[in-house]
Amino acid sequence: MTEHPQLLQTVLDTTQPRELAEFYRQLLGYFYRPGDEPPQDGGEDERDWLVLRDAEGGARLAFQRVDELPPTTWPRHDVPMQLHLDCTVPDVDALHRQRARAESLGARLLLDRHDDPDEPLYVLADPSGHPFCVFVA
Repeated sequence: MTEHPQLLQTVLDTTQPRELAEFYRQLLGYFYRPGDEPPQDGGEDERDWLVLRDAEGGARLAFQRVDELPPTTWPRHDVPMQLHLDCTVPDVDALHRQRARAESLGARLLLDRHDDPDEPLYVLADPSGHPFCVFVA
């Protein structure tokens, strides 16, 4: 039987993490991860990373602040749609196996951080060039 990494969440780059998180929270009926809720006093929210969970508590969408994000011109291809997937594996041995498996399927390595003691990971690009992460969780 083939072992597969498990998809943790989809991460969307945005210049406005709270605004985009609120859109999807309302659209999909998700909930903030504890600690990611909007400030109660209505003050500024400078967070660079927010996570939405489903009703069962599973992480589904995350929002990552970027300085600039050119809007997609889809369906034209001048500026394509962009996002990345986070996939998890249980240990470093599985991390190495899944890197090899992904590369055998056509992925290419963008970043090798397999020896990071806090979060071993690889960032790869799929055959179309979209990045995705495989990390130990």
